[in-house]
Amino acid sequence: MDLTPEPLTPDAFAPFGEVLDAAGPFRLINEGLCRRHHDRATLDTGDARAGISVFLAEPRALPYSFTLIERHPEGSQAFLPMHQNPFLVIVSEGPKAIPRAFLTDGAQGINLFRGTWHGVLTPLHAPGLFAVVDRIGATPNLEEFRYSNTFTVRLPH
Repeated sequence: MDLTPEPLTPDAFAPFGEVLDAAGPFRLINEGLCRRHHDRATLDTGDARAGISVFLAEPRALPYSFTLIERHPEGSQAFLPMHQNPFLVIVSEGPKAIPRAFLTDGAQGINLFRGTWHGVLTPLHAPGLFAVVDRIGATPNLEEFRYSNTFTVRLPH
């Protein structure tokens, strides 16, 4: 089944998480030379602590085919690119739902809500370097599901 990626917008992504970008209200700091877009993500770590990890993922190409989605039932997960390249974000309302694909604009990160089904980290260019803010705890926080059919994300013709 083919999917066409949508532009990543706060409204379209709202059921799954938050778009992290330098848009909207801000206040000036650092002698007026820096815009602070304050409190952009709702971090949810349950009974554990928040941690920052660094991921280095292999770039993928479009068309991109997948069968695997996953979720983190115990906490949110934020992906902050350490580059200015677009990346692909795949999310789903659940294993029985058809997934949706979003394409970032190169200056956006995301925060996936706790329990949101999503695809694996999918950079489209090297380096696939991301800071990831998520739950660090002693209990498992990963569930995976494999679709019986393959989904392919393609750009429109």
